Amino acid sequence: MTLLLLAGTAEAQQVARHLADEGRAAVASLAGATRAPRAIGLPMRIGGFGGDTGFLRYLAEAGITAVLDATHPFAARISERTARLCAAHDLPYCQLLRPEWGPGAEDRWTGIAAEEEAAAHIPEGATVFLATGRQGVSRFANLEGRRLICRVVDPPEAAFPMPNGTYIVGRPPFSVEDEIALFTRLCIDWLVVKNAGGAASESKLAAARALKLPVAMIARPPQPEAPCVATVAAAMEWVRAL
Repeated sequence: MTLLLLAGTAEAQQVARHLADEGRAAVASLAGATRAPRAIGLPMRIGGFGGDTGFLRYLAEAGITAVLDATHPFAARISERTARLCAAHDLPYCQLLRPEWGPGAEDRWTGIAAEEEAAAHIPEGATVFLATGRQGVSRFANLEGRRLICRVVDPPEAAFPMPNGTYIVGRPPFSVEDEIALFTRLCIDWLVVKNAGGAASESKLAAARALKLPVAMIARPPQPEAPCVATVAAAMEWVRAL
């Protein structure tokens, strides 16, 4: 068996370490959104596959016999394509999808279905921290009259796409104390977050709770109808059963 691990999450890094420790033949694939990614103990390929045809060609050329999809919960197009093509070609597929976050009694969350809906809830004059990544920043173009700050892992190659915004650079993990200090220094009024789930990036929500900041929580996109597990342990059980 040669496993293709679609990576890019903290859970994928844990799976990769387990696969390496057990001596299993596997390749980790990263989309390339982050420059100079950390080594995860497996051979890595970086970049897209080139659509359906390119993906199928890679599977054949690399001798892939199963796919474990541990991509980000918002990488919906990748997951949909992978599940669909694996099903069509009788290739074992499983998605590792961590549980969503849920609000506690002291949280001030407003659920939204898409980035564009944030403007209906965030008042003009607010300073907004976009914890949503660089790729979707242009979808907040209707947040005129607000100061926008987006944190990115790598120094940006282009200026912020709107005149009322700026990037700051930071590489996770971030402690709750670090997030509280950052939000306080930047005078943040609102936090916008994708409901990615997972403990690795939950510190920003704990900081918002401590500072009593309102949070616009973007709902996850639909996920493929395919075998799915919620934990690294369950993912490894699936791998061992192949």
